[in-house]
Amino acid sequence: MSQLLLLHGPNLNLLGEREPGIYGDLSLAGIEKACQDKAEKLGHSLRCFQSNSEGALVDAVHAARHDCAGVIINAGAYTHTSVALHDAFRGTRLPFVEVHLSNVYAREAFRHHSYLSAIAIGVICGFGPQGYDFALEALARKIADEAKVEG
Repeated sequence: MSQLLLLHGPNLNLLGEREPGIYGDLSLAGIEKACQDKAEKLGHSLRCFQSNSEGALVDAVHAARHDCAGVIINAGAYTHTSVALHDAFRGTRLPFVEVHLSNVYAREAFRHHSYLSAIAIGVICGFGPQGYDFALEALARKIADEAKVEG
């Protein structure tokens, strides 16, 4: 059983309250519980972390290199601004999937650029909370494939 990390960036602690027409009415706790259940079904454990601080998210990525096989991240607004998160993922070489609840390409132009997409194993956006299911399945498959190659 591998440990995975689910990271949530700024303002995602307001899920369920903040712009439900865009982000839905499910709380962050609800999303995390569903993700933990899904991870267990896939044979993994899942640690969840949310911060409005870029540095705390970078620290979480750094720490994950010691005990996590991969990461799912919804970096929120840091997706579009954070070279630091980009560098943290490059430096740790952790496989990760970038997730967004909304379709960022149907929104403001500044949301169309991501500092993470080019180095992620995949990007999922616009499917609401179901995007996390897709990300967990993809990350679990990637980890299993890498284990076969190494084994």
